[in-house]
Amino acid sequence: QAANRGEKIAVFFVNNTVYGMTGGQMAPTTLVGEKTVTCPNGRDASSQGYPLHMCELLNNLQAPVFIERVALSDPANIRKARAAVRKAIEIQRDGKGYAFVEVLSPCPTNMEKNGISNDANAFINDFMTKEFPLGNFRDLSKEREPVVRATSDFSTASLEKAFDIENQPKTATVPLADFQSSQVKISGFGGQGVLSLGTMLTQAATAAGMKVSWYPSYGPEQRGGTSNCSVIIDDKPIGSPVVYHPDLLVALNRPSFDKFKDDVKKGGVIMYDAIMGEMTMPEGVKGIAVPASELAHQAGSDRAANTVMFGVILALGITHLPADAFKEAIAASFAKKPKLIPLNQQVLDFAANWVKNTVR
Repeated sequence: QAANRGEKIAVFFVNNTVYGMTGGQMAPTTLVGEKTVTCPNGRDASSQGYPLHMCELLNNLQAPVFIERVALSDPANIRKARAAVRKAIEIQRDGKGYAFVEVLSPCPTNMEKNGISNDANAFINDFMTKEFPLGNFRDLSKEREPVVRATSDFSTASLEKAFDIENQPKTATVPLADFQSSQVKISGFGGQGVLSLGTMLTQAATAAGMKVSWYPSYGPEQRGGTSNCSVIIDDKPIGSPVVYHPDLLVALNRPSFDKFKDDVKKGGVIMYDAIMGEMTMPEGVKGIAVPASELAHQAGSDRAANTVMFGVILALGITHLPADAFKEAIAASFAKKPKLIPLNQQVLDFAANWVKNTVR
């Protein structure tokens, strides 16, 4: 992507056909038939694919200014390599864009294992250059003008403007003298609304005028695996968004409960979906089984289990945020579907009342 954007950098790619610094494993550029510790019988193209050709790949892009492959196999090739390195640095110095130099180099430590050649220079000249031909693929340094881009502005004023902070609702405020920091971990299967529940809590904290961080973990876990997010609410600047020991854990599935239950602070709370059955709590931690789906149905929306959990968080008071902040968070979350706002606020109130009447 840096090459595709034409970033003003010079990249030097040392190709010795092996991951030499970590034990000599097969690399993307390992030659067919070459032996490494992870392909002791030699790279097999039918099962392990063919070597990647970086210069050729980058040469398909429009942005790069300079692309060349050189070798360190003999004095003549070393002189050409020196010239290519110098050219790439000059292009970087002049701000003309992206330069890439691939350097064919031996790995003497692993050469005795490669099954091809034990002579470093011969290995490069007789084998590597046949797979990776030397030469210049592109040199547009004369016709390219220096790349000039606007300076990025990450000032507080600029960020507040980008996020429209001035117009964010702040009708609900918490007296700072009475505020206590709270840390929340929310986890469950991808698709259960884990991340959206975290964003709603973040919006509630914002509505209350608090400092807040939201830190998601999803990636390949997003759908079907266990995903989680961390929310920190404070009246002081937040140094790190990572939550190691939450005051509140919201576990929407059993793997989440098992993974994070022992991290909860003593005196903390674990909210979990009642469908998981009776759970054994760590010492000094209170457990609350929430029949989220059942309560959502009773409140008038089978799809609002997430909002039920949000209402329970409100009623427990662990986040120290007022009810108005939670209601403004509902409004913000469903701003694109305003017809759903009254229904979800009704579910919020229903869940909060359930806590008052049920949880001891």
